[in-house]
Amino acid sequence: MFKKKKEIIVTEEMDMNTRFSDFLRNFKKQKTAVAAAFVLLVLVVIAVVCYKVAPFGINEYNYAELLQGPSMKHWFGTDEFGRDIFSRVLCGTRISLSIGFFTVTVASIIGSVIGLFAGYYGGILDGIMMRVADVLYAFPGLILAIAIVAILGPGLTNVVIAVIIFCIPTYARLVRGTTMQLKNSVYVRAAKCIGASDMRILFKHILPGAIPSIIVQYSLSISGSIMTTASLSFLGMGAMAPTPEWGLMLSNSRTYFYTCWHYAFFPGMAIVITVLCFNLLGDGLRMALDPKLNDRA
Repeated sequence: MFKKKKEIIVTEEMDMNTRFSDFLRNFKKQKTAVAAAFVLLVLVVIAVVCYKVAPFGINEYNYAELLQGPSMKHWFGTDEFGRDIFSRVLCGTRISLSIGFFTVTVASIIGSVIGLFAGYYGGILDGIMMRVADVLYAFPGLILAIAIVAILGPGLTNVVIAVIIFCIPTYARLVRGTTMQLKNSVYVRAAKCIGASDMRILFKHILPGAIPSIIVQYSLSISGSIMTTASLSFLGMGAMAPTPEWGLMLSNSRTYFYTCWHYAFFPGMAIVITVLCFNLLGDGLRMALDPKLNDRA
């Protein structure tokens, strides 16, 4: 009996290794997604070491060099207080990526659990959970985030709460649909027959089937989280001065848009590049994880 269990474990490990190898092979074919992943890896490294490599302090005022254009000393120029924009854009990477990863991670966990229970048990539980999700999902993400921040008050902490709330319904609906498809599958019924508990069935047999979709949505949601955070900061409802947040820097640059193009250009490009890379990575992951899409390509 122990020999059979060992053989089953070895077989499962070999199957997982095979699937991972297939995923890597398919993902390598997506050249754009690979390039996007490399850029994002560089951004993550920058977020970790930004305060050590920044040539100037993020709030190092220099009133002798106000609104200077790009130069050898200040690569991205300076702002209205003489602060180095390059250093502030670098350090803003940590803020944007931290908020993006944290909010989407929390939202994906909460939404996935809600979707699992709603799809598996159905009935009143499913009705209540999904109706709440539908109400939240009915509002555009940014509008809902603005409403939540308006109630809670401005600040990055409340922005994080708002982004988590509007991301949850996406994962709840996604995982619920997968759960409803898989709960009547052969291997789930076999698990029930041998006495497996509901928790084991949900998290051991059903949840892995939803992981590919969750991974793709995770990447796409981070880009949406970064855009929402920057938008709220631009509107004065997110980060407060002197925080080096990209959206806040764009907001401060509006007054000088026609005379100092560099002030708005570099923070804006940081947002564009980061969001674009996450979207391209999400598309590449979808192609690599879905054999049907990969075959069509």
